[in-house]
Amino acid sequence: MSARNNVAPSTIGVDLVDGGVVVEYLDGRDVFYHGPPEPVDGAVTTPPGKEVHVLVTDPDGVEGVMTYVNDRNTHDDILESTGVGRVMLERDDEEELFPGVTVATEGYSVRVEADLSLVDGRVFVFAEDEMSEHAYELVEGDGNDDEGDGG
Repeated sequence: MSARNNVAPSTIGVDLVDGGVVVEYLDGRDVFYHGPPEPVDGAVTTPPGKEVHVLVTDPDGVEGVMTYVNDRNTHDDILESTGVGRVMLERDDEEELFPGVTVATEGYSVRVEADLSLVDGRVFVFAEDEMSEHAYELVEGDGNDDEGDGG
């Protein structure tokens, strides 16, 4: 397996539809993330071993940036042609993806946290593998659930 690099995301199209989120890549392809996303207060820890994609949209939800977390399967040139970014984290590492949005590794899980007072838009987290898909939207909650356990 070859080493993978961080890749900066480009602005891509987004369409919030009944039942999910459509992401429109720069190469003309659309990908549908099943939903609707579950609202989670400020942060979510994904189930272990999932592919994690973080989407931060503009306030209207018509465009945004998508970043894959620890994706080891997609070549850099493919990411660049689609507009999707990638961040590679070491064990127990943390990085800011976007102002107000951080990702961190927690064992075999990924924790995504958003300070929504700093994000001028919406934050979605998709965690999937061959067996299941999970969709979350980080929201400002009532203070009763500050983590969301993702499962």
